[in-house]
Amino acid sequence: MQADSVTRANCGPGHPRYLPIGEHGLIGDLRTVALVGTNGTIDWYCCPRFDAPSVFGSILDADRGGSFELAADVPFTTKQFYFPDTNVLITRFFADDGVGEIQDFMPIEAGATDADRHRLIRRVTCVRGTLPFRVLVAPRFDYAREEHTVSQRGDLTCFAASSLTLTLTSSVPVEHDGRDARARFTLREGERAVFALDRLPPDAEPRGCPLEHAEELFTATVTYWRKWLSASRYRGRWREIVHRSALTLKLLTYAPTGGIVAAPTTSLPEQIGGRRNWDYRYVWVRDAAFCVYALLRLGFTEEAEAFMGFLEEHVRLKGTGPSGPLQIMYGVDGRRDLPEEELRHLEGYRGSRPVRVGNAAVGQLQLDIYGALIDSVYLYNKWGTPISSRRWDELCTLVDWVCDNWDQPDEGVWETRGGRKDFTYSRLMCWVAIERAMRVARQRGMPADIPRWRASRDAIYRDIMRRGWSERLQGFVQHFGDEVLDAAVLMMPLAKFVSPTDPRWLSTLDALGEALVSDSLVYRYDPELSPDGLEGPEGTFSICSFWYVEALARAGRVEEARLAFEKMLTYANHLGLYAEQIGHTGEQLGNFPQAFTHLALISAAFNLDQALG
Repeated sequence: MQADSVTRANCGPGHPRYLPIGEHGLIGDLRTVALVGTNGTIDWYCCPRFDAPSVFGSILDADRGGSFELAADVPFTTKQFYFPDTNVLITRFFADDGVGEIQDFMPIEAGATDADRHRLIRRVTCVRGTLPFRVLVAPRFDYAREEHTVSQRGDLTCFAASSLTLTLTSSVPVEHDGRDARARFTLREGERAVFALDRLPPDAEPRGCPLEHAEELFTATVTYWRKWLSASRYRGRWREIVHRSALTLKLLTYAPTGGIVAAPTTSLPEQIGGRRNWDYRYVWVRDAAFCVYALLRLGFTEEAEAFMGFLEEHVRLKGTGPSGPLQIMYGVDGRRDLPEEELRHLEGYRGSRPVRVGNAAVGQLQLDIYGALIDSVYLYNKWGTPISSRRWDELCTLVDWVCDNWDQPDEGVWETRGGRKDFTYSRLMCWVAIERAMRVARQRGMPADIPRWRASRDAIYRDIMRRGWSERLQGFVQHFGDEVLDAAVLMMPLAKFVSPTDPRWLSTLDALGEALVSDSLVYRYDPELSPDGLEGPEGTFSICSFWYVEALARAGRVEEARLAFEKMLTYANHLGLYAEQIGHTGEQLGNFPQAFTHLALISAAFNLDQALG
C-alpha cells in the first residue's frame, strides 16, 4: 500500500501531526458527521452513515488516513464557535493581513431520496483585509484500504472508488494529481468561495453548488436547527450548555431509524499509546432510559418517540443463549452482526494502536441493559405514549427471564474483558427492570405475574444489601466477594433503589468521594485493584462526574453539587463538547463527543436546577 505524505500544519502543541481530540467541532446531517479541527481540517468523515468506512480518517493516521484541509496560506491563529443556536460551525483565521472564516455545515435534506446525497459544504469568507487560502482534498476510501481515481469536468472533481463516489464542486479552480485535489486562492474583504463535497449515488447526476445556492442552503440549515431547538422547554441556569448538549445529541441521531450512536468515532484512545480503543458508532440499549429521560424532560417528544421506535423495531427477543435474549448494542440500521476487526495498517491517534472497527462486546452478557430498557418503557409510558399490548407481552417475557437469571455473573456496565463477576450495578438494574415493570402493570392494569416478580425484586434488594455492602469501606462495592469501589453505584439513588439520604448511601458517597473523585472528576474504578483484562490506566469518566453531581444534589449537598458541576463545565472543550474521558491534565480522551456524557449533563443540570429552587 502506498504511503501518503500529507502536510499537517498548525496541529497545536503536544504533537506535531495530531490536533488534541478536544480541538474539534462537529457537523452532521442526522445520518453521519464530520469532525472539523480548529486548524480548518476535516480529519474524520464516514459516508454515507456513522458506521460506514471512513473517507477522511487522518485523526487515526495523520499520513494515511486522508483529510480535507482548508486554511489560510500564511501563519495564523484560530478560534472556533457555533453559529448561535445551530450546528453550523465557524472557524476563524487571524493573520497579519486579514481575517477569514470557514462556515462548515451539512444541509438537512427533507426527501428520502435526496437524503442519500450527503452534502458537506465549506463556505470561505474574507471578513477583513486580504487573505490567501490553500485547499487539499485527500480522500482515502474504506479506512485507507481502497484505491480511487480522480477525474475533472469544469468545476467538478470526481473521486471514484469501487464502494463510493464523491464529487467536489468549487467556485475556484482546482487541480489534481490523480489522487488528491489542490487549490490556492486569495480573497479580498467581502469575497467568498465555496467547496461542496457530495456523495454521488449510482445512476445519479452530479449537482453543482454556486455561491447563491450555498447561501440558500446556509440559511435553510440555520433555520432548521433554530426551529428544532425552539421546542426545548429548559429555562434553567445552564441554558447554553444544556442546549449545546441537546444539539449534539440530535447530531448523533440516525434519522432513518431514530437510533442514537454512543459516539461518532472509533478508536480514539482512553490512554495515549494504550490499547483501550473501541468503536462506539453503534446504538447501545444501555443509553435507552437516559435518552428518553433527557429528551422528554427538555420537550423533544419526537426524538424520544423515534428512539422508542428504534427499540420497538430492532431490539427484539432472540434465543436465550449465553448473552441473554437481548444484545447490548445494534447497528444504526438495527443489524445485529458487528464483528470486531483491527486495522493494522493505521497507526492510531498519536500511535495508539490498535484501531478497531466493529465491537466484540456485542456478544457479552450485561444484565444492566434490561433495567435500562424497561425503565425507558416505563418513562415513555408515563410521559409519552402508552405501551402496546404486543410490546407488553415481550416485556413480560424479559422480566420473567430477569427473574430467572438476575443472580448470574456478567461482564458488567463497563464491558470488562477480565471475566464475568457478580457486579452490584448489574443486580441494581435487574431490580430496576422488575420494579419498573411492576409500576407499569399497576398503572395500566396490565396482566402480570406480580407475586413472582415481587419475590424476585425483593430477593435482589436483600442480596445487594447483604453481599454488595462492605463494612470495612462503609460503602457499596463494585462486585460481590471483593472490596473495590465503583462509580456505577452512583446510580443507586438516581434509580430510586435507596433514599438519597439513607445513612448507608451517604457513607458510600463519602467513600467514593475520597477514593475516586479528583477535583469533581470521577474515575470509574481502580484497574489495579479490580483488573479488567486490559492494560494501562485510564482517565476520569465524564458521565460518572455528572452522576456524582446529581447524587450530591439529591443528598442535599447542593452547594457541593453546584461547585462540582461548575468545575465540570470548565473541562468541556471550547465548544461545550465532551469526549468519553478527561485526562490527567484536563485533555479530552476517548471517543468524541460522547452521547452518554451529554445525556448525564442534561439530567444533572435539570435536577440541580430543581434542588437550587
